[in-house]
Amino acid sequence: MSINLLEISYLIASLTFIVGLKMLSHPDSARKGNLIAAAGMLIAIVATLTIFQDFDEDKILNYGLIFSGLIVGTVIGTVMAKKVQMTAMPQMVSFFNGMGGACAALIAIIEYQHHQHSTVTGFDGELLVMLLGLLIGSVSFSGSMIAYGKLEGKIKDRVLPMNQAINMIMLGAIVVLIIYQLFAESTPFQFYVLLGLALVYGVLFVMPIGGADMPVVISLLNSFTGMAAAFGGFLYDNKAMLTGGILVGSAGTILTILMCNAMNRSLTNVLLGAFGAGASGPAKGQSGDQTAREISISDTAVLLSYSQNVVIVPGYGLAVAQAQHTCHELEKLLEEKGVEVNYAIHPVAGRMPGHMNVLLAEADVPYERMQEMEEINPRLANADVVVVIGANDVVNPAAKNDPSSPIYGMPILEVDQAKNVIILKRGMSAGYAGIENELFFYPKTRMLFGDAKDTLQKLTMEVKEV
Repeated sequence: MSINLLEISYLIASLTFIVGLKMLSHPDSARKGNLIAAAGMLIAIVATLTIFQDFDEDKILNYGLIFSGLIVGTVIGTVMAKKVQMTAMPQMVSFFNGMGGACAALIAIIEYQHHQHSTVTGFDGELLVMLLGLLIGSVSFSGSMIAYGKLEGKIKDRVLPMNQAINMIMLGAIVVLIIYQLFAESTPFQFYVLLGLALVYGVLFVMPIGGADMPVVISLLNSFTGMAAAFGGFLYDNKAMLTGGILVGSAGTILTILMCNAMNRSLTNVLLGAFGAGASGPAKGQSGDQTAREISISDTAVLLSYSQNVVIVPGYGLAVAQAQHTCHELEKLLEEKGVEVNYAIHPVAGRMPGHMNVLLAEADVPYERMQEMEEINPRLANADVVVVIGANDVVNPAAKNDPSSPIYGMPILEVDQAKNVIILKRGMSAGYAGIENELFFYPKTRMLFGDAKDTLQKLTMEVKEV
């Protein structure tokens, strides 16, 4: 009877994961979907602790440790989630993803200790699952920690001499070691050598990848963690763990493929080519013109107020300045003056998938105003003004015009087709890919220098007076 109740609980939890993931596809239902999935996870945890085993004298200490861990983890997670700024959300995603990979690796380590006493002969499928869980979980953990450090600005891009060759040799050694343990006697020494190689490989795997590719890396590592969790589900015959891992793994894989398609690059090219990994160079400009033209707050206000169609392109600079609420205030003010305002969203803008969508949703920007790149690009030629706030690489015409550019071939928001372009930036610094933006020097482009939030606040006051 208890086994049936446990299976039913896991089934309910699995259904909540599926429903929650479906609801995450739209901002209006995303918050509720997240809560539903979290409730399903709570059901699975409570059912495992109360139904799977009976309390007895020998297990009181174990349960005390388990509940202590739950309490400590809940407190730490809640505090981190409450205090995190939107600009640091990518780092938190990488950190939590790394913790998931570490848990999967620990499961493999613990189960391997029990497995050493088994008497399985021939091909050992359970050992294969443990080795794969250890490998993928370890790579996800160390890779996510490097991604966290790079997003936090504490780790710079580093490309070792013959980095790709070293990675291929390490990967080959890992494969050989796994095969050897499957068909020969597996020893703890070999198992922990595999652990060490996987951790080092995760570091070398992520270290050379440039900043502009970081959203793809995050989604890929997320899929790794999901796969590792699914292997844990196989080991424990836990349907909830298996379903959750498969959902995370498949969703992360699909998202990685979609983002690669949006960048017009293969996953191999992302991992080996690395946008922004030390790339740098001057912008070509237009006809050799290297003069950036400025515009004042008052002139910008007049231009916006008497436009019919305005498009706002948000970027990471908007997140850093925490200017999304001020931007939304300006948008509403322009709408009151009869100006049509939309937001152009590039799929890899920001530091993680969907970063700009989440940022604008936090400021209560209507979802229908957020236009994806494929939808907004054909309409940019009709825009009276495009306002670029903190974005750089995703609007750089070099991606179309300069075959020597490291971002050549990446689809961009074609803001250079608009009648007027105003770029809000602190200065003339290069983008995250490490190259200058030739759009800055186009005759139709005007630079509005300053902190995004402060500039938007002043611009909003000026628009009120027009």
